[in-house]
Amino acid sequence: MKNVFHYNFPIGRVGIAEKDGAISLVFLEGREDVSGYEPSETPLIKEAARQLGEYFAEKRTAFDLTLSLTGTGFQVSVWNALLTIEYGETRSYKDIAVQIGNPKAARAVGSANHRNPIAIIVPCHRVIGHDGSLTGYGGGLHVKQFLLDLEKREPAVEA
Repeated sequence: MKNVFHYNFPIGRVGIAEKDGAISLVFLEGREDVSGYEPSETPLIKEAARQLGEYFAEKRTAFDLTLSLTGTGFQVSVWNALLTIEYGETRSYKDIAVQIGNPKAARAVGSANHRNPIAIIVPCHRVIGHDGSLTGYGGGLHVKQFLLDLEKREPAVEA
């Protein structure tokens, strides 16, 4: 079963989708094709929304959700590497390429980052240029900056 539901957060309207008991998509509205998904708020989608709400309220620094990362082997290795970047930290595309054992693949890491299906929870916003500059983000650089600024503040409660 594939379900999707939308919520309002400080960055705009966010869609959360579930497929077969795992979160399969988190996206800014209008940025993802959800054909084949039924509009329905399942308990798992509601839990993901609750955790995202806590994140935006600065009460959560890590997520505890079952995820379904579907992509090529390379993409999945990049997305899994993103999951190791701690709240408030950043890495460069090259850092991720080195981490996954392919140091010359910084551009390919950028491409995989761009195709990350589970924004925020799989923190592609924490990947920046090697010189510290902000680089592309599917939700726009203003959203990326907002998320990075949010994570620079001290969380109210560690989760």
